[in-house]
Amino acid sequence: MYPNDGFRELDRQECLSLLARPRIGRIVHTREALPAVLPVNFGLDHGAVVLRTSAASELARAIDGVVVAFEADEVDAVAQSGWSVVVTGRATVVTDPAEHERLRRVGPRSWAPSPREVFVRIEPELVTGRELVGGRTLYGADLPA
Repeated sequence: MYPNDGFRELDRQECLSLLARPRIGRIVHTREALPAVLPVNFGLDHGAVVLRTSAASELARAIDGVVVAFEADEVDAVAQSGWSVVVTGRATVVTDPAEHERLRRVGPRSWAPSPREVFVRIEPELVTGRELVGGRTLYGADLPA
């Protein structure tokens, strides 16, 4: 971020606390060597981002074992405020049966249920975030319209 861009940098703990609020985010990965972004519902589990998807999905195959980015945010256009958090880390399909069963009970619910579902865990290696409060710069002056 730039010194006078009107945003406040969030620390890791603030970012993880904010991620507990929304239920929709975006997973960023590569598809055919190009960037791909998909909206997904998610949950947090011991600081990791957890997705639930069809075992046969292209997404599960594309991200298993690779580094991805995950972004979630909340924005209030009227108040000109909001925040955005990005988690970067390795995504892995949960293969342990006991862990899968535990996540079935406590993990995110699928919005598009499938007969066979998997959980994908993104372990956060890099967590960054920023916040804009009320459309103001760090110096309190209104941002130009």
